[in-house]
Amino acid sequence: MRATRIVLAIATAATVAAGLVGITAPAQAAPSHVDGVALAASLGDDRSAGSYVDTAGRTVVNVTDAAAADAVRATGAQARLVTRSTRQLDRLLAALDRGLVGTAWSVDPVSNQIVVDVDSTVTGARYTGLAQAVARSGGAARLQAVAGRLTPTIGAGDAIYGGGYRCSLGFNVRNGSTYYFLTAGHCTDLASEWFANATHTTKLGDRTGTSFPGNDYGIVRYTNTSVTKTGGFSSAANPVVGQSATRRGSTTGTRSGTVTGLNATVHYAEGTVKGMIRTDICAEGGDSGGPLYSGSTALGLTSGGSGNCRTGGITYFQPVVEALGKYNVSVY
Repeated sequence: MRATRIVLAIATAATVAAGLVGITAPAQAAPSHVDGVALAASLGDDRSAGSYVDTAGRTVVNVTDAAAADAVRATGAQARLVTRSTRQLDRLLAALDRGLVGTAWSVDPVSNQIVVDVDSTVTGARYTGLAQAVARSGGAARLQAVAGRLTPTIGAGDAIYGGGYRCSLGFNVRNGSTYYFLTAGHCTDLASEWFANATHTTKLGDRTGTSFPGNDYGIVRYTNTSVTKTGGFSSAANPVVGQSATRRGSTTGTRSGTVTGLNATVHYAEGTVKGMIRTDICAEGGDSGGPLYSGSTALGLTSGGSGNCRTGGITYFQPVVEALGKYNVSVY
């Protein structure tokens, strides 16, 4: 991975310098939503097409027949008849997505379409071919131009340093009495030792796992017993489309927005990642690895995206539940 592809931030890390490593969740209530994801899954891929939370905070489940709609309404959730099922959308996505760098693919349950994010590098014949393929979908897919270039954006949370790069800490986690922190995999790929300062005099710990591309998560085991490893998270969960969420980063601070897609595939020049959370929350260089959360519930780790926090952008997150399961650790 070329250094020029990774934009590093220069923000200070006062909390790390003071011996506090991590973030504390804000005292706000997590959004209330019925288990729309589980409800849609129980109907099967041919009778449902995902779920989302509408602007009134109600869970809406997309269904393809009247009987499924009745089953949804019986649970207290809202049912919405749509023309394309999960299975149909998944098959179309698999047929259309050819791994083109600079694109990202996700399903938008609100519009019942596949959304194809296209960055500024996709031009000429590549763009024309993609546009023609989307046009042939008969309205089942749509192109959406995104500003700039889709890239991993190192950083977020408290600043951490390794191998001449600066990233940021996501969530402190533990397994019994052993403590770790999670961050982005494209960060942990860069170095095996991680420090609290740019001069590498205060070591935090050693990398014990990393996964990028494919996924975008990594884990570092604390070897420094003198730092306080703050937590503040009661649980971890996968988000739902329409849910409000907050991201924290050492470059751009705390930013909030909405989950707009799940299970997104993003084709960075550095490699493809799958299963990502798509949001309308901005991020910039220096924000990768940082936490995405809702109240005291951990949701994801900042991976990358396009745009900035001056004009807006799109950011993708690695679901934290997957990383927790992989390394058999938990938030606290």
